[in-house]
Amino acid sequence: MEKIVLKNSDLAVSRLCMGGCPMGGYGWGTVSKSDLIATVRRALEIGINFFDSADTYGLGEAEKTLGEALASNRQQAVIATKFGVRVENGQTFYDNSPQWINKAAENSLRRLGTDYIDLYQVHYRDGKTPISEVIDSLTRLKDKGWIRYFGLSNIHIGDIAELESESGRFVSFQDEYSLACRKNEADVCEITKLLELTPLTWGSLGQGILTGKYDETAIFSSDDRRSRDIYVNFHGRKLLKNLEIVNEMRKISAEINKPVSGIAIRWILDYLPESVVITGIKNTQQLLSNTKALGWNLDKRFVERLQRVSLDV
Repeated sequence: MEKIVLKNSDLAVSRLCMGGCPMGGYGWGTVSKSDLIATVRRALEIGINFFDSADTYGLGEAEKTLGEALASNRQQAVIATKFGVRVENGQTFYDNSPQWINKAAENSLRRLGTDYIDLYQVHYRDGKTPISEVIDSLTRLKDKGWIRYFGLSNIHIGDIAELESESGRFVSFQDEYSLACRKNEADVCEITKLLELTPLTWGSLGQGILTGKYDETAIFSSDDRRSRDIYVNFHGRKLLKNLEIVNEMRKISAEINKPVSGIAIRWILDYLPESVVITGIKNTQQLLSNTKALGWNLDKRFVERLQRVSLDV
């Protein structure tokens, strides 16, 4: 299993992280809780020790499922979760206030069934709470033993001015990045270098379009978020562009005998050699398919082909 130590920490994590959004049981079609629990346990067996969640995934259900799956193996796992998005009375808003951070952490600990969180991440900045106050709140949680380290999510190059003075305090940051979404590439590279953080990529398989399972006739049920136009990877011109990328990946797959999904993940791991790739996984079959991205490297000529076909995405 490929592992990496997150910057500014002693957290040794697998470079493939199991994403927890599908564990919420909402917005990804039919999901089986028993399958999810079995998949988490299988992941641990094969060396994947990194699990990422958030308090808003399924309004807490994802954390509950992850906690149940890891109940007897807590010490083997590195659990990451997030705070900062609140849902109250049907309204969603961001909140990084000290009061909410403390309450959100307490709630996550309870749902996860653990007395500490390895990596506690700011899901989104609220635009009003100074980062120094956020760090003070997180430091107090660390001093109490509730969390071990803290990270960031959904930050971009415009956030560097605020964060640069706090370099070394956070250990990681998350952003959307894949062959289907390279718009954040410059930001990811700059933040990695200037803030000395480990990048964690989400949307690494483009919500599934980069698995090679779909074509232009893809139809999703109303309980699957990908049915909505806002999930651009499956609609209009963006879908057609993504299918060009998938077609190139299929050609490479035939040449090197690796699955399309493995090529998509391997491209990130090789292009960002200090990164961790997060993939949402619903069952053991998906898990095992994604692990085929590990233990090898893409030849330079394949990287160049993928770079060309995925320009301007």
